[in-house]
Amino acid sequence: MIPLSTRMRPDRLEEFAGQTHFLYKGSLLYNSIKNKTFDSAVFFGPSGTGKTTLARIVAKEMDAGFVEINASTTGTKELKELIEKARLRFYGLQQETTYVYVDEFHRWNKLQQDSLLKALEEGVIKFIGSTTENPYFSINNAVLSRVRNIYEFKRLSADDLMKILKNAINDKDKGFGNLDIRYDEKTLRILAEMAGGDARIALDTLGFIIDNSDDEPAVTEELITEAMQRQTVFYDKSEDKYNLLSALQKSIRGSDPDAAIHYLARLIEGDGDIKMIGRRLLVMASEDIGMAYPSAISIVNGCIQAAMMVGLPEAKLNLAQAVILLASCPKSNSASAAIEAAIADLNSRKIDDVPPHLCDSHYSGAAKRGHGIGYKYPHAYGGYVKQQYLPDNLYREGVKYYNPTENGSEGAFKKFLEGLDRLYEKDNNKG
Repeated sequence: MIPLSTRMRPDRLEEFAGQTHFLYKGSLLYNSIKNKTFDSAVFFGPSGTGKTTLARIVAKEMDAGFVEINASTTGTKELKELIEKARLRFYGLQQETTYVYVDEFHRWNKLQQDSLLKALEEGVIKFIGSTTENPYFSINNAVLSRVRNIYEFKRLSADDLMKILKNAINDKDKGFGNLDIRYDEKTLRILAEMAGGDARIALDTLGFIIDNSDDEPAVTEELITEAMQRQTVFYDKSEDKYNLLSALQKSIRGSDPDAAIHYLARLIEGDGDIKMIGRRLLVMASEDIGMAYPSAISIVNGCIQAAMMVGLPEAKLNLAQAVILLASCPKSNSASAAIEAAIADLNSRKIDDVPPHLCDSHYSGAAKRGHGIGYKYPHAYGGYVKQQYLPDNLYREGVKYYNPTENGSEGAFKKFLEGLDRLYEKDNNKG
């Protein structure tokens, strides 16, 4: 039996539900479709939000050839054959542009993605790429530069899903309009809310309930709970991992271990990419904790190595330890701010050479060049002696890149450095 979500797929623009932030009567997208001026585009967002449906509607409204492929099952050879057929239609008697819809476009490598470029430039094909991942990370810039628009599909609201479900119940041709189905608004909304913004889940759950009902079909809360059991157990793995990584870092930076653990769980249940999570945690250890707790990076590195060694599912314990540590310890971005300020100076103005007394003197002829002459070895002075280390112009300006905070261990480092300054001033006053 054909799934209800497939049967109820709209084939007219007026029937399309949701995505009103970019598709409404009078919008540029709506008008471009109606005026048959729609160009290449990328659709991205969660499953069940209408990406494939809209692509098919576009092709139908444009009166153009339409080819639908999936990136996971179509290789470079098949793609080249497809483009060649499109080229024959474009330059042949039909003089027709072919719309190529590529589902899961992010699964293609750079070579496969680049195979589209020439045909796009010639106008032989128009391209609609569909992806659940952020295209700015997953699609080549060369392809993106040839795409007119990028449309972000959002999860459907409960109200959107209510309209879709009611339409399926009442439609006599494709839905259950010929059946006397018992339901009420409250019960149907439960189904709409449990579907998590996914029309496919909502419709197929409804179809499962009706197709397996007794002589008097009904939609009840008990049946919805039973039918949705599987969907509510499993996590949506198509969620944008970059958003989750961002939320994880911001929660750690904000010292909220509960939120941080939540986003770690979503990352683990999603991609489960230990290396990707580990890289971000190591960055946080220096960027957000830094000198406030310098040992954090060693501990986090140990946790990540342990996670890599044991693998999932046990690795979640090692990663959780690292995340809770980072979220719970003092914070300082002074190291990050210091290196960024230093790099900014290098890129914005002329910097004087390394002072001669700091230059390498471990070779014959160094003394003739003045290298190393006048250098004071700090250990010979009890561990510290005041001398110039910065290039001349920065030294004269009194440039400071590192500004320690009072947080955690950094407070002790700050007191130490301030003590050295006071010692120097005291010695100078004596002189």
